[in-house]
Amino acid sequence: MEKKALGRGLDALLPSAKPTSMPELPEVQHLRIDAVVPNRFQPRQAFSPQELAELTASLKQSGLLQPILVRRKGDGMYELISGERRWRAAKDAGLETIQAVIRNCGDEESMILALVENLQREDLNPIEMAKAYHRMVTEFGLTQDVIAQRVGCERSSIANIVRLLNLPVEVQQLIAAEQISLGHAKVILGLATPAEQQRVARLVVARSLSVRETEKILESAVLERKRKAKEIRRSPLSDAEARLQKRLGTKVTIVNGRRGGKVIIHYFSSSELDGILENILQ
Repeated sequence: MEKKALGRGLDALLPSAKPTSMPELPEVQHLRIDAVVPNRFQPRQAFSPQELAELTASLKQSGLLQPILVRRKGDGMYELISGERRWRAAKDAGLETIQAVIRNCGDEESMILALVENLQREDLNPIEMAKAYHRMVTEFGLTQDVIAQRVGCERSSIANIVRLLNLPVEVQQLIAAEQISLGHAKVILGLATPAEQQRVARLVVARSLSVRETEKILESAVLERKRKAKEIRRSPLSDAEARLQKRLGTKVTIVNGRRGGKVIIHYFSSSELDGILENILQ
């Protein structure tokens, strides 16, 4: 999925840091690794073991090139705002301290900053993004318009991502695992029931269906629903109407009433009326 520019981002919040100059920057402090705890609002759910191992090896070789961002929790403890992967890698590398920028902010800003950093790095899968946006709405009362302004994207993009949470958990897991694309997910959302959505999602994975092939399945499902709905709407007198229409060669409507009913024979010209009468009276 193409990512749009996200405004100023974290680069405007963090000082430019290089290994040789970082100690000279007053904003950067060295904190004990064990004094830092993960962000409660971290939108990222999964961390690649391979990427983490590579970052750990890089830290051992070159040190930390960019400080983490934290906020004070009290009692000498700090909570991560952004940089959890760097913090995890530093722990794995056996470092006792880590460079950090301390920022005074509340829960809402902490979550926004964590989300923006991950979006800029393209670290989040669509389901992680959807859950993060949903938390902003439910926990902080932010509207989708406000969220769009804060993270620097279109409101419609947020609305479309959040809709993914309407899908069954099984389908969400396939999206998170990148076995189903956003294009497939959009099509699957058009199916009427969770059972249909799960069935088609499994087909997409099993048969490696393209988005267009998935759309054809949706079109077939819609036609089938319309056919069944039409059958349900048919009245008990539909067969009688059909027989009369065939016999008279014109539209016939049978209307039930409290005491009996009536048969309405439609005609659209005087010659057609003559033909109907001839049929009836012969």
